[in-house]
Amino acid sequence: MTQTAPRPSRQDVVEVPRDALRAALPLLREIGDLKRVRTADGGGTDGADSGASAAERAFRRSWAELAHGADPHDVAVRAGAAAVAGARLAGVDGPVLRRCGLTADEAAAVLGRSVAQHADGLGPRTSALLSAALQSLTQDPCGACEVPVPEFAAALCAQPRAGATCPGRPRLMVEPPESHGDHCWAVAVYGVLLAEAFGAEPGDVFLLGLGHHLHNAVLPDAGFSGEELLGGHLPAVVARLTQEQLAVLPGPLAARLGSLLALREAAEAPVARAFHAADVLDRVLQVRHHARAAAFTAEQALDDLDLVHPCAVSGFHRAVLDAAEAA
Repeated sequence: MTQTAPRPSRQDVVEVPRDALRAALPLLREIGDLKRVRTADGGGTDGADSGASAAERAFRRSWAELAHGADPHDVAVRAGAAAVAGARLAGVDGPVLRRCGLTADEAAAVLGRSVAQHADGLGPRTSALLSAALQSLTQDPCGACEVPVPEFAAALCAQPRAGATCPGRPRLMVEPPESHGDHCWAVAVYGVLLAEAFGAEPGDVFLLGLGHHLHNAVLPDAGFSGEELLGGHLPAVVARLTQEQLAVLPGPLAARLGSLLALREAAEAPVARAFHAADVLDRVLQVRHHARAAAFTAEQALDDLDLVHPCAVSGFHRAVLDAAEAA
């Protein structure tokens, strides 16, 4: 007997900002690559960030600022501006530019040129917010580094994501797996960039994205298949572990995040819709990254990405490759 498909709920058929999502997608894809960017200056003096991705370091830094009392809106805008600038500059951030001898204004101008390359993917209000934050990105972030990072932030950076799972089927394993710190940071930043299209407050979307996997600081991720096997135990487990982590945050911050987490059960409030859009896009873009990496060819680097790019000695480079038959 053929069963009739369930009728879509109202949040499934509600209109979404199609044009804004399509415009933002290339930028979100590039920002997601900061999960794979690493630099030699591993982070804090205690070595806690050693080997961490740029995304994980930004995740920990944001939590340190929030736990120290910084306004979520300000943290969100700075994180969004740094992410958009990093889409093309990778690990070359404001402090690195200052360390290289640039003035604050010169460093901000470099960051601004990177942000400007993605102007078409940003709404006008968002673009203005990010541009206004660029000067603050040239400051040394060591003040934030000295603030204790909540233990759950470090745990989430160490906790791998499950990847693609489906009840009753073997897990699709991809290497290396992203961490929950990577994912939560990406969702938070994507949310900042999509907030305008959904009519949401950037700080709220950022905070919800940053904290939506608090329970996984303790609970290893077994994906959708694991959740199905936990069955009726899952809601109580998630609630209990989430409350444990909220308890370590300052009271006002914990209350604000707790109320935001309650909104994620539906996709009706603007903040929830922006969050869910960011979340599902990051999950799909992560899988597409692994698919692209598996299908990568040398021709893509040589021809499409101009690996041997024009420079003063590019003629010699070409001659060497031709002689060695290496190209």
